[in-house]
Amino acid sequence: MSEKTIKVSKWLSNLFGNKPVPVYEVNTRTTDILYELAECSESRCGDISLLIEDLKQKSTEYNVEGSYNQELLLEAVGLSSNVLSKTALGCLNALEGTTVALSAKDTSLCSLMAAMDDLTNEVCAAERNNQELDQQLTLLKKQMTTALVLHRSLQEDLGKTEDAQAVEMAKAENRLQNMDFLKAKSTDLIHRIRSCEKKLNTSGMDNSLSHQALLNLSEKLTTLKQENTSLKKKLDSYMDLTPNPSLAQVKIEEAKRELASIDADLTMKVDMMEMFLPEQHKRSMF
Repeated sequence: MSEKTIKVSKWLSNLFGNKPVPVYEVNTRTTDILYELAECSESRCGDISLLIEDLKQKSTEYNVEGSYNQELLLEAVGLSSNVLSKTALGCLNALEGTTVALSAKDTSLCSLMAAMDDLTNEVCAAERNNQELDQQLTLLKKQMTTALVLHRSLQEDLGKTEDAQAVEMAKAENRLQNMDFLKAKSTDLIHRIRSCEKKLNTSGMDNSLSHQALLNLSEKLTTLKQENTSLKKKLDSYMDLTPNPSLAQVKIEEAKRELASIDADLTMKVDMMEMFLPEQHKRSMF
């Protein structure tokens, strides 16, 4: 245990006496606050002890001075303490002690009443001061309780934040590793693509045999098939016409020539595609 903790424990034990010390959270902040309170309390108790010792010394001096003044007073009136009765001597000592205790100017009734009024005012002021100190102590206890609750809440929030931060850092580390892998993979693919392009350029491959060109040719072939189907439907409609056989025959011949031309063009393109397309592309197209 540190020196501050030991001192705080002793101070709290002396402060509460036989009563148990309230449970509080022991940490650096509460220890520092209680240590400051203990220092102030000890300093104040020390001042009070010095004041008590001073008052005791003054009381002794006043008693000696009072006895001396009493002897002078009795001699001035022609009396002696030996000739006074015990009752008179006791009353005289009581009057003297009261005058000294009240710090009165003399033993007259006015001085004693004024001194008692002053002492009463001091007592009232001390009571008011004690009430203010009690209120301040109560407020300080409430503030300390609030601070402890807030400190506990902040510790819990800090723990949650640290856990969330650890999870986010792990995710970020995983993403960085994935990013590094993807960068390396992308660089490798770029090199492989460039190498393949160089090999194709070296082998003298025609651009018309590239994958994109073949795809374009396949699209054109599909379009021609659709056009051929529409022309066949149109031709069938001409076959059903009965009037003007000569004109219908001319139209039929034109349609046949156009169909033959399209068939020839289609056959040529199909033959070219069969020559250059892989086997799986042929199966998917036809």
